[in-house]
Amino acid sequence: MPSSRKRYLVTGASRGLGLEFTRQLLARGHRVVATCRDPSRADALAALASAHSGALDLQPFELTDAGSRASLLAAVTQFDEALDGLINNAGVLPPGDRSATFGRIDAGEVRDTFEANAIAPLLLTQALAPLLAKGREPVVAFLSSKLGSIASTSGFYTPAYAMAKAALNMGARQAAVALGELGIRSVLLHPGWVRTDMGGSQAPLEASESVRRMLAVIDALPANARAPFFDFRGETLPW
Repeated sequence: MPSSRKRYLVTGASRGLGLEFTRQLLARGHRVVATCRDPSRADALAALASAHSGALDLQPFELTDAGSRASLLAAVTQFDEALDGLINNAGVLPPGDRSATFGRIDAGEVRDTFEANAIAPLLLTQALAPLLAKGREPVVAFLSSKLGSIASTSGFYTPAYAMAKAALNMGARQAAVALGELGIRSVLLHPGWVRTDMGGSQAPLEASESVRRMLAVIDALPANARAPFFDFRGETLPW
């Protein structure tokens, strides 16, 4: 493998930002393990696999399932001894959370959102850390959100999603200490308001632009990056 070619794992890769991360990493000449719930139904990923023969490995992955996490780890280690990058992109924004009002918070929805958006990325990072520790200039990117910034909060909006992203921020900062001891850089990224299924058609930012700029932020991270909280332009966000 050429010295400039790296191996990345991207979660939630069948659409939106995950698909765009996969597309741009492949265009850079890297190899990608792209995960989604059902690769057999991921037509856009299948097209990328055809266009980048041997560079894209599609793997099924259910974000909150421990057995699925173990199977993914086994599949990756079967073909590779190391990973150079992990893009923790997969997450959820429940439909009910968009219209949630104070007094009608759904406890089950909050729990499910926490498990998917805060706990699952941390556990996947923990599982893959030994592979990342063997990588070249390894990095873990956690896709967070400005909505998880406590200091920036001024209204009641998507409470489950916002609380889960705030929890992700804390989890990533704690993990950053252990990752740093293994030589692994880390970063929390707010992608902006992006025109995806989650962001909606009114969002002003294209996925291609958001990902291009987030990759530039990742590229510029120093060796001692310990989960700083940046937006897609590389500007620091308040906690």
